[in-house]
Amino acid sequence: MTPLLVATFYRFTTLEDHAAMQASIDACCREHDVRGIILLANEGINATIAGTREGVLAVIDFLREDPRLAALTWKESSADKQPFRKMRVRLKQEIVRMGVPGIDPAQLVGTYVKPADWNRLISDPDVIVIDTRNDYEVEIGTFQNAINPDIQSFGQLPGWIDRQLDLSRKPKVAMFCTGGIRCEKSTALLKQAGLDEVYHLEGGILKYLEEIPEDQSLWNGQCFVFDERVSVGHGLEVGEYQLCRACRFPLNEIDKQSTHYLEGVSCPRCHDQTTEEQKQRFAERQQQIQLARQRGEQHLSD
Repeated sequence: MTPLLVATFYRFTTLEDHAAMQASIDACCREHDVRGIILLANEGINATIAGTREGVLAVIDFLREDPRLAALTWKESSADKQPFRKMRVRLKQEIVRMGVPGIDPAQLVGTYVKPADWNRLISDPDVIVIDTRNDYEVEIGTFQNAINPDIQSFGQLPGWIDRQLDLSRKPKVAMFCTGGIRCEKSTALLKQAGLDEVYHLEGGILKYLEEIPEDQSLWNGQCFVFDERVSVGHGLEVGEYQLCRACRFPLNEIDKQSTHYLEGVSCPRCHDQTTEEQKQRFAERQQQIQLARQRGEQHLSD
C-alpha cells in the first residue's frame, strides 16, 4: 500500500476575505479526498492535511494560486493510514492563539536558524533555549538543556516570559516548537519587546528530525503531532505513543500499565479529573468502538 502524504504548512499574510475563502478550499479538499484541518484568519493560514500525494499537492497548488499564498512552503511526512477522520476548514481569530494584540510575524520576527546550525546555537551557554510548546508535548520529548515553561496553552507563554525573563538585560534567546508557527509569534513578541538576538528553529522540530541524523542529534524523546500518528521520532518515523481517548494526552507503555488506565475511559493523567458520569459515558463509547472493530468497521470515535 502506498503511504499517504502528510503536509504541514502555515503562512502569515493578511487575508481580509478569509471567510469567503472557506467554502472553495473545503470543496477542493473534498474533491481530492484530502482530510485534515485548515485554519483561516485575517493573519493567515495554518494547516495539516493528508491524502494521496497527488491529492495533497493539488490542494497546495490551489492555495498557491492566490498571490498572497504563492510563496507557501510545506513540510512532508508519511502515514500508513489516514491520520484524520474528516476535513475541517475553520475560521479563527488567530491561526495560532497567543492573545497579544499587535503581534504581526509578517512584519517582525526572530532570526531563522537552519536545522544544520541549530546544535551549535543551543550549545552556546549564553543562549537561553525555550520550548514554546505545551507541557504534555514537552513531557515526551525536547532538546537538551531546553527550558520548559510548563504551560497548558500557548496563550500562557507571554505571562511566563513576563515573570521569568529579565528582558532589560537583553538576553540571547532561541525558541523552538513543532513546526515553527508558534515560534513566529513568540519571537515576534520578544523582538517587539526590544530584544536584538532572538532566534528560532526554521521548520521546527519536524524539520530537525527529518534532516539531522540521530547520532548527531540533541533531541531526546519523541515529538507530539496533532493527528492520529500521535508522535514521531528521528526520520519522522511514527512513534509508540497512543492517545488517551478521554483527555487526548499521549500515553506510553508504562502509562498503559497503570491501574488508572482503562482504554477509552481514563489514564494516569486524567483519572481524577473526570466525573463518574463522564467515565460512564466514555465507557459506553468505548464499548461501541469495540463492537465496531469486531464487525470489521471503524467507529467515528476510533
